Amino acid sequence: MNNPRVLCLGEVLFDCLADQLGRKLEEVESWTPYPGGAPANVACALVKLGIPAGFVGCVGEDEAGNSLLQLLNEIGVDTQGVQRHATAPTRQVYVVRNLDGDRNFAGFGKYDTSEFADTHLEAKKLPESLFESADFLVLGTLELAYPESAQAVRRALNLAEKFDMKIILDVNWRPVFWQNPDIAPGIIKEILKQVDFVKLAKEEAEWLFDTSDAGAIKYRLDSVDGVLVTDGEHGCAYCLDENEGKLPAFAVPVLDTTGAGDSFLAGFIAQIVTHGTQSLSDVVTAKKIITYASAVGALTTLKPGAIASQPTPEEVEIFLQQHQQ
Repeated sequence: MNNPRVLCLGEVLFDCLADQLGRKLEEVESWTPYPGGAPANVACALVKLGIPAGFVGCVGEDEAGNSLLQLLNEIGVDTQGVQRHATAPTRQVYVVRNLDGDRNFAGFGKYDTSEFADTHLEAKKLPESLFESADFLVLGTLELAYPESAQAVRRALNLAEKFDMKIILDVNWRPVFWQNPDIAPGIIKEILKQVDFVKLAKEEAEWLFDTSDAGAIKYRLDSVDGVLVTDGEHGCAYCLDENEGKLPAFAVPVLDTTGAGDSFLAGFIAQIVTHGTQSLSDVVTAKKIITYASAVGALTTLKPGAIASQPTPEEVEIFLQQHQQ
């Protein structure tokens, strides 16, 4: 197999989605587990778009861990960087949905957030050779909430710098993962000094920077090449190199928003892997790249589950021809 061009580090888990919409956690009668976890979603979406990608994380020696690993392997994600933990369980997240299908994290069942295998990702077990041959590292912030996995994130950042990889941070703020959410902004802002691209949802941008203006955030971060701010059905804003713009979302019949932001990010990365980061300095190309990313995100909302609904390059091209903006 080709060495992965993109490494996605963080959590792979089961999102247990409430089957009954518009109910509180205690009122839900049944749940359907969908494979997820933002970095794993991005890795799967990239492979489906034809970009070799690897997942780096830790799962339990349990049935959930086995089935998630099997899924990654079936899709074609490189799993050399996956660690197994003998006693900690693979993470499951319970997700309630409102009547529109939008979701809210409701907790972790019988476990505390710090008891899951992903929190035990070991820095010293990260395979250096994977980083040496890859071009991009994609990270979320969830693993920064736990001491052991935070060390692994920092080691990954150092390896990425050593081998001149581009680093992409998807803020993916989930207070429920943090035992003390108040310490998160300081930790995340420290990591932002090392990254080349940052993706935030609009509410994350306002939480961290008191603005959702992509250009203002890029100016404040100074060291980054690009900022992407996504806002669901309201589209997205971007500042890539000197090119700033806003794009409306594609109007599609949304069934499930799970993983749409991860697919958007995968679409963006697939395009910069293909065209090179220098292409972002061209105003027309930058807009095309964001349009492509938006199409990948929109297509993912048409079916349930984050991974099963990810599109192929052919589906994206057909969609773009049908929806010329």
